[in-house]
Amino acid sequence: MTLTVRVISPDKTVWDAPAEEVILPSTTGQLGILSGHAPLLTALDTGVMRVRANKNQGWTAIALLGGFAEVEQDEVTILVNSAERGDTINIEEARAAFNEAETRLNQVQSGERQAQIQANQAYKRARARFQAAGGTV
Repeated sequence: MTLTVRVISPDKTVWDAPAEEVILPSTTGQLGILSGHAPLLTALDTGVMRVRANKNQGWTAIALLGGFAEVEQDEVTILVNSAERGDTINIEEARAAFNEAETRLNQVQSGERQAQIQANQAYKRARARFQAAGGTV
């Protein structure tokens, strides 16, 4: 049996196809979904979702920038603020953005709470895009 998987952002549908397995970046850690999974509603963190369409194919990586996932009756619906397939991301641009975000995060002063939050969010977004493109952190 397969899952019906949909990844929907405000401006486009990033994925709408059957899949054998899905790994989601939930706010409590990585969450694997297979056919027959119990009903579930979970918050998603900024990170990389992995989808395997069938056992003979590799994984497709999708960078997710926060949202929610619902699993019910072998349907996985993922509503996110933004999403981008890894095979559409330029890895060199993603690497440069990741390095820049990491440098910025390391330079923020400990007393600047708002700047820390913004730098951390930018770092998580850049890391997710870089990892989805195939980079290792």
